[in-house]
Amino acid sequence: MPINQSKSKILLNKVPQVTIFFWIIKVLCTTVGETFADFLNFNLGFGLSFTTIIMGIAFFIALFFQFRATKYVPSIYWITVVLISVFGTLVTDNLTDGMGVPLELSTAVFSVLLGLTFLFWYLSEKTLSIHSIYTRKREAFYWLTILFTFALGTAVGDLYSEQLGLGYLNTGIIVVIIIAIIYIAYKFFKLNGILAFWIAYILTRPLGASLGDYLSQTKVNGGLGLGTTITSVIFLIAILGIIVFLAVSKIDISTKRETTNTEQTNGSKKNVFIQTIVVLCVFLIVGIGGYTWRSNNLALETNVSQATLSGQLSDFVKIENDMFNDVSSNNFISAKNKANELEHQWDTSEPKLR
Repeated sequence: MPINQSKSKILLNKVPQVTIFFWIIKVLCTTVGETFADFLNFNLGFGLSFTTIIMGIAFFIALFFQFRATKYVPSIYWITVVLISVFGTLVTDNLTDGMGVPLELSTAVFSVLLGLTFLFWYLSEKTLSIHSIYTRKREAFYWLTILFTFALGTAVGDLYSEQLGLGYLNTGIIVVIIIAIIYIAYKFFKLNGILAFWIAYILTRPLGASLGDYLSQTKVNGGLGLGTTITSVIFLIAILGIIVFLAVSKIDISTKRETTNTEQTNGSKKNVFIQTIVVLCVFLIVGIGGYTWRSNNLALETNVSQATLSGQLSDFVKIENDMFNDVSSNNFISAKNKANELEHQWDTSEPKLR
């Protein structure tokens, strides 16, 4: 590769260097994606559809400026990530809450869409490395991939933390353990770096969402009760602080180098292909096996006193009556909180009711 061309690719690369700051701000962005969407939807009363429209417009405006930029600009890039995290969350929430699409189906559909995006990206560009985002086509593939990772991560996180009743904290701990295993496999067992990166990137979505829900949700719902407002403000300030630091220090620009070699040997391609198949099989076995095991346990946990349908609905009836009393007394804040509690309890009890 000519020297001038190499320098051009380095200058035009639109994605930051993967450092510890990259992963910290990524988790913060995914946390905000969960809490800020709930803040607009519930606290400000915008509703799911209107919130989606607002955040969709904001995301596409940010994406427009991101595409216009000729190099990586921390402020533009990370604002786009924050907005796509909110928008991706809302896409799944609309399917689940607005259209009644089961989380199992959403997980399967977004998994297929993400897989197809990776496939077409690789067939077109012969690489999935984020260190080679220096053409419009690759950037389009990149942001489409990011959107599907957020939508998929939301579906998987909600499925296990809420519907299967694992809780936000337990779900977050499980995700951290899986990410640690992936890191060990990359560091000591020669797992392909690009494959390891994308697995970790996908998993940080349910990690950030679990963290956001754990901090913001009420103690009744298994959280710490900080609320979406406080949680969103804390993490937005943290994101802003890191963006300013990156813009001033340029630590994720000055250390960046073009590391991708698209002309891989047949042996290398075969090795990566085998690793990808093995990883997919492991996730399918663990994911489906864990889902089946947890669903069976939930069925066994049904109390004798709630053996009938009316018995299982009694808690929801009580919450609805409390909401009605709050509305009648103009206590709308309490009514909104109970509506949020009702949604959470319904999601948690769905497998038993089914």
